[in-house]
Amino acid sequence: MLRKFLFCIIAFSGLSLLATPPNFVLIIADDVSQQDIGAFGSPVAGTPNIDSIASRGMRFDNAILTASSCSPSRASIATGRYPHNNGAASELHRPISPHIVWFPQVLKDAGYYTALSGKAHIGGEPVKKGGRYFKAFDRVDDGRRNNPNPESGAGNWVAAIRERPKDKPFFLWLASYDAHRGWEDNWRKEFGEKISPSEVKLPPALVDTPQTRSDFASYCNEIRRLDYYVGEVLRELSAQNVLDNTVIIFLADNGRPFPRAKTRLIDDGMRTPLVICGPGVKAQAISRSLVSSIDIAPTILEMAGLPKPKSFQGVSFLPVLKNPKAEVRDSAFSEHNWHDYQAFGRSIRKGNYLYIINEFPDKAWIGPADSVNSPSHQDLRKAMSEGARLNPVQADVFLCPRPREELYDTSKGDELQVRNLVGDPDFSGVLNDMRKLMEDWRRSTLDSVPKSPTPDFFDRDTGERLPDKTKSPYSDDYAGKEKRAEFLLCD
Repeated sequence: MLRKFLFCIIAFSGLSLLATPPNFVLIIADDVSQQDIGAFGSPVAGTPNIDSIASRGMRFDNAILTASSCSPSRASIATGRYPHNNGAASELHRPISPHIVWFPQVLKDAGYYTALSGKAHIGGEPVKKGGRYFKAFDRVDDGRRNNPNPESGAGNWVAAIRERPKDKPFFLWLASYDAHRGWEDNWRKEFGEKISPSEVKLPPALVDTPQTRSDFASYCNEIRRLDYYVGEVLRELSAQNVLDNTVIIFLADNGRPFPRAKTRLIDDGMRTPLVICGPGVKAQAISRSLVSSIDIAPTILEMAGLPKPKSFQGVSFLPVLKNPKAEVRDSAFSEHNWHDYQAFGRSIRKGNYLYIINEFPDKAWIGPADSVNSPSHQDLRKAMSEGARLNPVQADVFLCPRPREELYDTSKGDELQVRNLVGDPDFSGVLNDMRKLMEDWRRSTLDSVPKSPTPDFFDRDTGERLPDKTKSPYSDDYAGKEKRAEFLLCD
């Protein structure tokens, strides 16, 4: 009965032009910066299938994540909430508080078939019943077991489409392990031509060495492999004649696993390559409108004709999907909590400005341990130790102490956010406005700094795990716990 009611809502509410509910496919890349996808200007990655989603629908140039950290970012997508409002899940690998609603559960309860295939890493409490690991999904597989092509975690994506019940609308959460470290060299000819180290264009945070070029080429090749699997999904949906009634959403959970990207609050960490196509989405469109990853959950539910739970903090950007110039928010908030290393940072994007606060300025923001341990980071560190003159972007990786506040104007030649405007009298008014906006947001979302924060698990120079941290001793204190932020908007 509920399912029939859902179908009637969608058929007559004007949210969809189709007589049946739309299907949804959410594809999540692992550790990929926006500018490394072809549709966003990458000169070398080669992503024709991802680019085709953009050409069929809409490209979002200002899509901002809530965290440049794997599981906290994915948790925000699933719950429509900021990381510190998801409980311990504000930190890497930790679980979402069990009382918080996930949007796939809402779809499932309304009659959708829901499946997760690939890298989960959402931080949910496991529910092992009838072969299910998350109660929000009818089917869960990690994309690797019983799979002849396990490298990308995407080998079961087509099977998930083929084996779905054909009498229900569906939602698929398809998550790749590409382009997370470590790199795998089991290339197959169907992926196309590999990118050679000599072809890559290195980001300005990296030094040009053979080892760094090889490292970055491996990253680009994993993006190319991911694109192949995205193409398989598109081809299978087309073969089943459901492509036209399926909303396809592609984005990444955080920035590339290289210096000054992943875990950072600047654009290379937080700006995600969001592209969407499907019924109700204006085709061949580019939107400069600001959207946040917490807006994905309410947008999907509105397109499905379902009300959003009151626990959601995001807003639907369905108006933007219809009109790329529409605006649903004027600011986007992000955060950086523990991810291998102790940290607490918050940021706001509003207009051309990016404002950052740092509660632990005595610690460098070096990135995650797998990046620190990489040839690219170690080559950069070696150049610094040998007295090489680093450019401002490279030097920022090791800056310690860091400023308590940072303010950048990204519209005036500072796209890489290196000219801190705090202290510049010409921007004192902007700074005061951003300070108040930050204060209001932190107060309204019950944010708090942990008094006994989780310590570093890894060496800051080498990225190697510290001997006394082999059992992952997380602190019982985490962002927002003091103010019970995880219960905000929840019964």
